[in-house]
Parts: sequence; structure tokens; C-alpha cells
Amino acid sequence: MAIGDIIVGIDIGTSKVATVVGEVNNFNQIEIIASSKIKCSGLKKGKIIDEDEVSFAITRTIEQAEDEANLKINSAYVMIPGKYTTIVQNSILKDVKDRYAGISMKDVGTSIMQIKDIEVPDGKTIIDIVPDIFILEDGKTTNDPVGKLGSSFTLKAQIILADKDYVRQLHSIFKKAGIEIDGIVPTALAERNLILDTNELSDHVMLLDIGAGMTDIGVFDGSSFIYTNTIPLGGDNITNDISIVLNISEEEADKLKRQYGLALKSFIDNDNDIILNTYKGETKNKSIKSSELIEIIEARIEEIFSLINKDITTQGIKSRINNVILTGQGITNINKSDVAGKIILNIPVKISTGRLVSTVKPSYRSAYALVRYIAARPFTKTVSSSIDTASQDNIFKTIFERIKEFFYS
Repeated sequence: MAIGDIIVGIDIGTSKVATVVGEVNNFNQIEIIASSKIKCSGLKKGKIIDEDEVSFAITRTIEQAEDEANLKINSAYVMIPGKYTTIVQNSILKDVKDRYAGISMKDVGTSIMQIKDIEVPDGKTIIDIVPDIFILEDGKTTNDPVGKLGSSFTLKAQIILADKDYVRQLHSIFKKAGIEIDGIVPTALAERNLILDTNELSDHVMLLDIGAGMTDIGVFDGSSFIYTNTIPLGGDNITNDISIVLNISEEEADKLKRQYGLALKSFIDNDNDIILNTYKGETKNKSIKSSELIEIIEARIEEIFSLINKDITTQGIKSRINNVILTGQGITNINKSDVAGKIILNIPVKISTGRLVSTVKPSYRSAYALVRYIAARPFTKTVSSSIDTASQDNIFKTIFERIKEFFYS
């Protein structure tokens, strides 16, 4: 990245679309120059069910961001749920063009482009290449081999594939909004450097982002991205359960969830009476015990963690996870959710304490994480979004063409 680069990140969530515009300042750090969000119900259980609604929300957030930043936005990066992505581990041995001059940026760039030469399954397309580690001739590993001497090096990387149909759907939605797609990034990969603290970045961890309507899973072996998926449950399911079981409005159910949010009934200090203000039955001024409310919350949280446990067990990766890090507005405001997770997963679980987490409002956290991820991409030629006046003659860039721009220098 370069000073003055402007990166636009868009998070399409179950309850909202959020846009963050970041600019690289003189200290080579990302400075937020605009942020906006619009309520949106066009996504359900990780699936886009109303393209027009999502497109409208994108248009509105872009317009608000443009007004705040006083610029014209023509392109943006967007995140994709884990359920639509597949991670392929690959490695190649690359000969150095001039062994006496050392490994060059050109050597690295071409190795990154060559490592994507894999057999792509039908229905999938490459959306990203994530350089992991470089192994030098003497066996030493490094994250940046440029300038090191040797006649060859080995690159290990993750090739990120996505479902073609979902990518086409995203292109259709963004085209309706008049915005080009700069790149598509898995949610967990984008959030990793924001959510995890320094020690966790080198650990074997599972990142769980529990949002309104879905839970994104990301598993990392140190710097290696090894697995991602999406569970179609989140905080809204807890609210809906409370509303149905207690026969009250969703607004009151959400308020009670936030006020009495507790993941385990065994941690109740005082089993208070709660008066239900919107009870739809015949009884007026109906009241319940807080333990009845907590039981409802506990049951759904248990289901969410049980589905996660089943998924990572089936994938054969549970034994590789040392710690679980929780984030997301769907659960982090529910006390003892980390304890409930530890009981069910039988792995240490904690709420994210990443240094930068508290510096960004929760509703913009994912979009901001995406901007930071793009800004930090190594060996990139350009990452800036397009903010020039759009020309109707512009040809829509494919994802792979953007990958070429990233890595060819």
C-alpha cells in the first residue's frame, strides 16, 4: 500500500450492510475517513434471498460514505461467508532469475501467480491467493524472502476458491449498485488480524464470529488458513426463541436478551421476577422468573456450539485447535457465553481481546477488518479502490484480473 491509498470495504450481514472507507496516512496506518450502515434483511442464513434489497442497501451506504468523505466511490472489496469458500493448500519450488542478485519482488510475484495453477473443481473459481511462508534453500523459513541469496525457494500458500454461483450473484448485486468488485475475501481471513491478539496470531486457533443470523468459522494453524465454514444460526435466533416461547414481541425479546443475557442458568445469582409488557395471551401483567428466560438462551447457545463442535469434528480438525476466540454482536453481550462454549467444545474459549477490537464500533468491525486486511497484503502492486469519476466505457474487471494487479510488479 502507499500513502494516500483509499480502500473501501463492504460487509453484507444478516441485519445490515456496512461500509468503511479507509485511507493510508503518513504513518502507514489505516485512518477511517467514512463509515455508514443501512438495515437490510436481504440475507438469511448466509444466503442472499433478495438481490434488490441488498443492492439498494449497498447503494445507500456508498452514498452516505461518499457524502462523509467527499469523494466518488466506484469500487469496493466485499467479504464472503465461509460456507461458500474452499481452501486449497499448495506449494511450489521457484527458481530465482539471478541467484547472485538475490530473490527479487518479480521472483516472488511470479511464484504467487504460478502457485494458483491447480485443478479448480467445477462450480468453483479462484478469488484469492494467500502467501503463507517461504522456505529458502538452506531450509530457513521467512515471510519475506526478497533480497535473500539462493538459486531457488519454496512457497507455501493457500488458494481460496469460491462458489461460482455466489460470486456471480455478488457481481449482479454490485453491478445494480454501480460498484465494481475489487476483491472477495472470506470473513474469518479478513477478521483474523483485528480480532486475534499477538500471541493468538501464532497459535492454533478457531475464530468464531457469531453475528445476527449466522456464525462464521475460521481455523488457523499459526499463519496458515486451514478451514472455514458457516453455521446458519446467530443472535437473532436467540431473540426469536424468546419471542415465541414467551409469546411476546421481538422488540421486547431483544431487550430482555440484552438486559438479562446469560448463557448458563447455573450462574444465576438472583432469580428475579420479570414482567412481560407485550405478552399476547389473555393474562395481563404476566410475569416469569429470570431463570425461565435464561433457559431459552442457554438452549440455543448450546445448539450453536454443538453444531460447531460437530462440524470441526467431522472435518477432523478439532484436535488441531488449541484455543477458540469469540467475536460478533450475536453473542459477546451474553455473559458466560465463553464458559458455555468451553463446556461443549472441550477447548479453552475466550471473548476476543485483540488490541484493536475496542477501537471500532461493533457494527463496523467486520468492514474495518476487511480494509485492514487488504491494506496489509504483502507483495502487492496496488490495493486502492477506484474513487475516480466512473466512465460508462469502463470494462468490469474479473476477480482474477485483480489478483494479477495485486501480485505482478
